[in-house]
Amino acid sequence: MASPEPRGLVPFTRESLELMKQHIAKKRSEEHQEEDLKPNTDLEVGKELPFVYGNLPQGMVSEPLEDVDPYYKDKNTFMVLNKERTIFRFNARWFTFSPFSSIRRTVIKILVHPFFQMLILISVLIDCIFMVMTDLSNWEPVLQNTLLGIYTFEILVKLIARGIWAGSFYFFGDPWDWLDFSVTLFEHITRYSSLNFIPIFRIIRNLRILKIIPLNQGMKSFAGILIHCLRKLTGVTILTLFFLSVFSLIGMGLFMGNLKHKCLRWPQENETEALHNRTGNPYYIRETESFYYLEGERYALLCGNRTDAGQCPEGYVCVKAGTNPDDGYTSFDSFGWALLALFRLMTQDYPEALYHQILYASGKVYMVFFVVTSFWFAFCMVSLFLGIIAMSYEEEKQITAENAKKTEPKFQQTSKELQEGNGATETKTAQIEMKERSSASGILSLNVVGDDAVRRKEELKISRKGCSLCWYRFAKTFLIWNCCPCWSKLKEFIHMVIMDPFIDLFLTICIILNIYFLALEYYPMSEETNNVLSTGNLVFIGIFTAEMIFKIIAMHPYGYFQVGWNIFDSLIVFHGLGELYLINVHGLSLFRSFRVLRIFKLGKYWPTFKILMLTLRNSLVTLKDLVLLLVTFVFFSAVVGLKLFGLSYKECVCNIDKDCHLPRWHMYDFLHSGLNVFRILCGEWIETLWDCFKVAGEFSCISFYMMVILIGNLMILYLFVALVSSFSSFNTTTTEEDDEAKNLQRAVARIKKGTSYVLSRILCKKQSAPKETLDKVNDVHVKENISDHTLSELSNIQDCFSDKEKSRGTEKNTMTENESRSLIPSPSVSESVPIASGESDIENLDNKEIQSKSRDGSSKEKVKQSSSSECSTVDIPISEDEEMVYDHEKSKHLKSDYRQRSLPGQISRGSKKGKVWQNIRKTCCKIVENSCFKCFIGLVTLLSTGALAFEDIYIDQKKTIKILLEYADMIFTYIFILEMLLKWMAYGLKAYFSNGWYKLDFMVVIVFCLSLIGKSREELKPLISIKFLRALRVLSQFERMKVVVRALIKTTLPTLNVFLVCLMIWLAFSIIGVNLFAGMFYECIDPISGERFPVSEVTNKNQCESLVFNESVPWENANLNFDNVGNGFLSLLQVATFNGWITIMNSAVDSTDVNMQPKFENNIYMYYYFISFIVIGLFLPLSMLIGVIIANFNRHKIKQGGSNIFVTVKQKEQCHAVKNLMSEDSQKPVPRPRNKFQGFIFDLVTSQVFNAIVTVLICLQAITAVIQSDEQSPKMDTAHYWTEFTFVMLYTGECVLKLISFHCNYFTIAWNIFDFMVVIFSITGLFLPLMAGHYLVPPSLVQLILLTRVVHILRPGKGPKVFHHLLLPLMLSLPALLNFSLLIFLVMFVYAIFGMYNFAYVKKEAGINDVSNFETFGSSMLCLFQVTIFAGWDGMLNAIFNSKWSDCDPDKINPGTQVRGDCGNPTVGIFYFVSYILISWLIIVNMYIVVVMEFLTISSKKKSKTLSEDDFRKFFQVWKRFDPDKTQYIDSSKLSDFVAALNPPLFMAKPNKGQLIAMDLPMAAGDRIHCLDILLALAKRVMDKDVKLEKVLSELESGLLLADPFKITYEPITTTLRRKQEAVSATIIQRAYKSYRLRQSDKTMSDIPMTDGDREVQAAKEEACFDKAEEKSAIRSQI
Repeated sequence: MASPEPRGLVPFTRESLELMKQHIAKKRSEEHQEEDLKPNTDLEVGKELPFVYGNLPQGMVSEPLEDVDPYYKDKNTFMVLNKERTIFRFNARWFTFSPFSSIRRTVIKILVHPFFQMLILISVLIDCIFMVMTDLSNWEPVLQNTLLGIYTFEILVKLIARGIWAGSFYFFGDPWDWLDFSVTLFEHITRYSSLNFIPIFRIIRNLRILKIIPLNQGMKSFAGILIHCLRKLTGVTILTLFFLSVFSLIGMGLFMGNLKHKCLRWPQENETEALHNRTGNPYYIRETESFYYLEGERYALLCGNRTDAGQCPEGYVCVKAGTNPDDGYTSFDSFGWALLALFRLMTQDYPEALYHQILYASGKVYMVFFVVTSFWFAFCMVSLFLGIIAMSYEEEKQITAENAKKTEPKFQQTSKELQEGNGATETKTAQIEMKERSSASGILSLNVVGDDAVRRKEELKISRKGCSLCWYRFAKTFLIWNCCPCWSKLKEFIHMVIMDPFIDLFLTICIILNIYFLALEYYPMSEETNNVLSTGNLVFIGIFTAEMIFKIIAMHPYGYFQVGWNIFDSLIVFHGLGELYLINVHGLSLFRSFRVLRIFKLGKYWPTFKILMLTLRNSLVTLKDLVLLLVTFVFFSAVVGLKLFGLSYKECVCNIDKDCHLPRWHMYDFLHSGLNVFRILCGEWIETLWDCFKVAGEFSCISFYMMVILIGNLMILYLFVALVSSFSSFNTTTTEEDDEAKNLQRAVARIKKGTSYVLSRILCKKQSAPKETLDKVNDVHVKENISDHTLSELSNIQDCFSDKEKSRGTEKNTMTENESRSLIPSPSVSESVPIASGESDIENLDNKEIQSKSRDGSSKEKVKQSSSSECSTVDIPISEDEEMVYDHEKSKHLKSDYRQRSLPGQISRGSKKGKVWQNIRKTCCKIVENSCFKCFIGLVTLLSTGALAFEDIYIDQKKTIKILLEYADMIFTYIFILEMLLKWMAYGLKAYFSNGWYKLDFMVVIVFCLSLIGKSREELKPLISIKFLRALRVLSQFERMKVVVRALIKTTLPTLNVFLVCLMIWLAFSIIGVNLFAGMFYECIDPISGERFPVSEVTNKNQCESLVFNESVPWENANLNFDNVGNGFLSLLQVATFNGWITIMNSAVDSTDVNMQPKFENNIYMYYYFISFIVIGLFLPLSMLIGVIIANFNRHKIKQGGSNIFVTVKQKEQCHAVKNLMSEDSQKPVPRPRNKFQGFIFDLVTSQVFNAIVTVLICLQAITAVIQSDEQSPKMDTAHYWTEFTFVMLYTGECVLKLISFHCNYFTIAWNIFDFMVVIFSITGLFLPLMAGHYLVPPSLVQLILLTRVVHILRPGKGPKVFHHLLLPLMLSLPALLNFSLLIFLVMFVYAIFGMYNFAYVKKEAGINDVSNFETFGSSMLCLFQVTIFAGWDGMLNAIFNSKWSDCDPDKINPGTQVRGDCGNPTVGIFYFVSYILISWLIIVNMYIVVVMEFLTISSKKKSKTLSEDDFRKFFQVWKRFDPDKTQYIDSSKLSDFVAALNPPLFMAKPNKGQLIAMDLPMAAGDRIHCLDILLALAKRVMDKDVKLEKVLSELESGLLLADPFKITYEPITTTLRRKQEAVSATIIQRAYKSYRLRQSDKTMSDIPMTDGDREVQAAKEEACFDKAEEKSAIRSQI
């Protein structure tokens, strides 16, 4: 802990230097003492000196001062402050100039002066500006020489001021100074030598941009945080590379050479015949004339020899020829290209293209490979990265919070002391500074909801302090209008009117109507519609203008403009008036786009919107330095790309484009280079990388792209985690509403009150009579039944009615909670069988039974009057939605009760019928609650769901299967109807329909019935298409899915308000897009080539239509456009998912005007519209949504006691088992054999050396697989075969050795079974080709089998521990992830069936082809898998958009079926893909949340001072080594070594004997200590201040005593402390007795004269006594 800071500032003198040297010498002489001081975070270099240290005298500015931080009092440093109180530190020793040298003092003054810092900053900014310019031929040398001189002068100043040593505060002790020195040195070298032609030396100058980082303290601190985070990511980076390498080797084994398989034309008679399939293909060359090309495709059609692979058309044969696709850059022919392909799949960049290529060339069965790599592998790796980054962020946040807690009391104490003196002014400044520090600290939690009012007052005070007295006089004179009494009365009247709640309601309605009017604009719009919208715009401008004028009159201009929302309203009004003034000016679409700001006027009346915007603002203010750091990196990357590849793109452009024109995405100028970097950061990089390969080579391109991807994504993820963390504390229930929102509630309440009053007056006469009669009946009933009912029952009934009256007055949000709870059954729901009210025979029971039940079943909850059957064990509380039914049944119950009492002769008959009815219901209850019945229904549900997969386009050709399915549908329908009737009988209608899952079952039964009806009549045939809903019944049958659905509803429904805010942001961008691009995406298409006509040939629509061709020239619109708000939303969704967004941006950038032909990059700055949408409309709303989902997740997790809400109770036990499985001692040890030979082998195979050798063999085998390539020489094939043979023999030898030494115990270890199977399959793979032939067995089979042994590296206890720590959260999240997987599969299944019913016959083009289509269930699942990873759905939607006669043929005959046409349904397609994307996104986001929160949970448990089962397990692991005989005791002499061998937090480093003695451990006979006593003592030491200590220790002791009854029988005879005291006491007694005997002998010898020898003996005795005294003092110190 740091000592309190000194009060004032002291100049640094020679005496200070001497005193510092004395401190250093004293510290060196006391090296054994621990260092407790730490640097004060508020006194770091670059920060301002706190005002609590007093004012800074003018004579101390830029002068050496003694360091105020006690940590540096013996560090040989001094401090310097500039005029702005910024702290600088320097070393007192410089080896040349002392701190008192005039030269060094002068240079220090220059260095710390703010002007010097400003000069460097301006120089860097100027340098950055001129770096992006390309035409500086005239005065570029002068500018560069000037800047180089400034940078050289800076380095000289820093060298003289700081020194040349590499220690702290020296010049070379700062990495940023190293960077400056290196860049300047290289720039001098390149300037005055011939090395200027080396590109790397020219690029080094661009590092000058990074000088901005150390000039900004916040950016510098964030850079340090990111570097620290990068160190923590080392383990997950290595693990990612490991898995990437493994999957790359698997890809090489499966797909090597397959992508070269193409359809080659078989030689025919007419070789010169032109092929229709190459029509319009501009890229074919002579060498590939014989290959088959699909129409408009650049590369030849791939094919395969498997039956499920792509097939060639007639006249073509599939051969291996030519190069790989994408100009040879996409392949698995070598390890490097395979690694690039896998990295592409992991980052999910254009995966659908590689997906189709592999499935065409190898077969659809390899979809499994893509599911594992592009979904699960990518998900796991991204989860690991997010988890580590979130942990790092939370650690930084906790450190900042702890530092703030430490510094705040010091500031308060110093403020009080200054206030007691004459330092009131300094106290205020100190308090202001303290608040600024707490609000602007780097990574504090951003809970800003509660301090809103305080912050506003502080900002108002600060703003007033900044104003001058003249301004206050001006404001009082001209902006506060108090003219005369008449004006005051008018102002009061207007104030009363304008502040009325109904005015706010009227304004809210006007805003909503204005939003509706803005969203109504479309293209082409009729004149009438245009006039209506223009008139509406004028009306709304007038209303908003009147509102502003009236509020200014009511509040004065001064008061009006003090409110932020009023300023916003005035800007909207001024914009509207300016738009009216410029209404006739052409080309103001961008100016008109600012109308969308009116949408955000709604935020004034929307508390959620204001809270989110406030949180976002404060988050961005806190993270502004991180945002600046990200912008700096993007700028730096763009400049490096410009300098590194700019000339290459210009010189080698013909390698990219056949016309030698620069493509859209290049790096020849700064704008395009920056756009390219932005595209890379968005995840789209592979296509531009291919172009870079063609112009600049592979090494430099891959290096640049990997730098941008890795560093840029690290910054983006850290920023994302910080924003999500700030929104994760969002809670709408704790927020206060403003006056505007309260006014809306008051207005609505008044309207409701008035409406209810009018209705009550109208209906009063009609309802009065029945009310009176009912009250009379109730009174009579209560009076008559007092004798038959107990008082407790009556009190319960009264409480029930009172609870109902209270519930009627509550808010409606409780209603939604109860409705959501209907999907949450109690743990014993399978045993509970409620009987419907009104059907129970509880009234026939006698009073004793009622009394006993009322006593036993007393509860705090409301309980239904209806009873339960014998199968029921749980009373069902009454929900609010059952109250009306309950009241109605109560009145019926009263009447029936009265009739039964009045007719005693009918009682026996009624009771008999009731018992028969009850027995029937009991029987039904037993049937539906039987486990066999439930299993049968579950099986039938799965069969009925699976039957849907057979109804594909080929079902009409399979008559037998079609007939079986029809009969099966009838059987399934009857079974489910029977089940429903049985549940109705058992539970009653009311109880049945109060359960959400039973409602779902009822809906599915209706679907079954409707589908049967649809088959019976032709006009009802469309009802068959709803059969896909049958699969939803699976949800109600399996608990795992029910748990996930319930949890998703809990975490998602509360976010609807936030989702509406995000939707409003998207609406604003959609309206802007309509204003900018409506009607501008049309283009004239050449019908022959399919490309757009150049502007030189066609300039507008009229010229396009006047062209004469054999067929009409279409003036076509893009499928995705901004012609209306709906299309704008769909286009923005494609931009948000980065699918088809390049095409949309190209259309926007090329747009010119309405009915004008687009021109290449005519409007290039429209890129900024999409960049702003990705940042503001995608990144920030995504952070909001995920943050609020996490808040709900944590809230419900706390309610469930901290357990995962996405797993069942059984799965929680499985998590515990998985955790034990991941431990190092999960396997039982194998006993060592007694045979010497077997024992020798056993020692050999269990030694660490043997395991290391096996690991090396595994790595060598992987290396041999890495060096392979396609089409390698026969010698390499032979060498590879014998290498594989050698490894198989070595693994076989290992297996044999372990079998000899382990015997049957070999097969008790799962890893040994795995190794044994690998050996068996490897031997089979070696010899099978010799017997079956090489064509039937893949050549890479043995390699893939041997490669599976690489999993041993991940084995707990064998591989690196960092892998174990990373995989543990994933393994603990595995049950929840499996539940999510089941739900995703069900959703995919439902949507696949729906797609088969609606899109099976869509024309094959764009994203729908022979592999991805909706013809069969398997193909539909392939399509939906693509959509799940947000890949390629834009192409499928484009194919479904073909609904016109020009695009498809509605009368096309489909062979084998009666369905005609190949057109799509755009409306259904949009709903299909958008709904699936939203559902899958929601599920995947929650999957990420589960894994990341598991990371944070494990991290928090490690930091908290508590003990887990892991710690106890590791304790007993170490105990086994010290107690091999399992006596449960160890000798006290081993105790020190034992506690030093433990893992933290039980670990005690040596020397620890004194601490162990102080623990006072009980000891048994033989100086032995029991393990329980040691564990309890260590646990008490760790959890010293924990409130749960006693509970944990008692549970631990009881558990261990039950496991070890022998511990109860032994009694300790002493303790470690008592034994040490006894030993010390015995030593003292012995020494005292010896000294006594020595004194007695001295007395007898005193009279005898002493010789020289005697004197020596006497001196030796005295020396021995002195040594003994020292030993005694040492013993006492130990005690």
